[in-house]
Amino acid sequence: MKHVVIGTAGHVDHGKTWLTRALTGTNTDRLKEERERGITVDIGFAQLTLPNGQRASIIDVPGHEALVKNMIAGATGIDVVLLVVASDEGFMPQTQEHLDILGLLGVERGIIVMTKCDAVEADWADMVEADILDHVEGTFLQDAPVVRVSAVTGEGIDLLKQRITDLVEQLQPRNEDRACRLPVDRSFTIKGFGTVVTGTLVDGTVHVGDEVEVYPQRKLTHIRSLQNHNEAAESMSAGMRVAANLQGVERKEVSRGCIVAKPGTLQQADRLLTHVVVSGDSPFDVRNSSRVHFYTGTEELLCRVRLLDADALLPGEDGFAQL
Repeated sequence: MKHVVIGTAGHVDHGKTWLTRALTGTNTDRLKEERERGITVDIGFAQLTLPNGQRASIIDVPGHEALVKNMIAGATGIDVVLLVVASDEGFMPQTQEHLDILGLLGVERGIIVMTKCDAVEADWADMVEADILDHVEGTFLQDAPVVRVSAVTGEGIDLLKQRITDLVEQLQPRNEDRACRLPVDRSFTIKGFGTVVTGTLVDGTVHVGDEVEVYPQRKLTHIRSLQNHNEAAESMSAGMRVAANLQGVERKEVSRGCIVAKPGTLQQADRLLTHVVVSGDSPFDVRNSSRVHFYTGTEELLCRVRLLDADALLPGEDGFAQL
């Protein structure tokens, strides 16, 4: 059975967490601040069982513009996205930003989910849907199915599960033969067990007892135990949500942005030659010596841009650069 990761995306307060709860029965807002404010601050996780018996992981991401770095960390490694748009508000600025990010991350499949359909008339929902389709034209979601749902009444939830099943059946299995690679999105300590890290295994397979290396610290350790959504396992494959108990590693030695991988399989560098694409609605140009945030896996770094064939890249332009 394929291992699949589904991610939510969309504007703040458009119902991503409520939708995840309606699909899975799990409230992914685990932090006290999230429950008090009623908005998602950090990424959350739940397990979804589809009508065909396939199990998938759902990653619920924050929608607030100030938390885009957490959204990117959660979107890393997803196979299918649920682009959530509230029927009473429609397509919003963060909807567009999340759509742009997903395109840059190479996500290729998704479903447009119109939430809060119980709060509007059908004619209004029709206008909102037409506007959404205008916005996604030319993107990877231009031919995506649109499903109207209500997390309150349950309307459309079963249909959405079936649409997700249809997309999952089209996915190719991930490469489990490559060296294992786990970008860390959380780390914490469990009394009596030690340090636990979680993330989406993007490549390979890991087993209990395997020797692994924590990058960039280059610290060797062994996997003491593994869990997938609170279920113990002897091995885990690419595409699964992993919780790994690391032997002899202190909590302060591993955090979000680190990578747990097969020893000696990653190479560290302080510069990168890359192709830069500036989105058409970017509020700024990219110029020589610009300081930018660079995201790779779940890590965020500050870097400086050296353009190779231009003095500046304007919105909608692209070119080669060294970071």
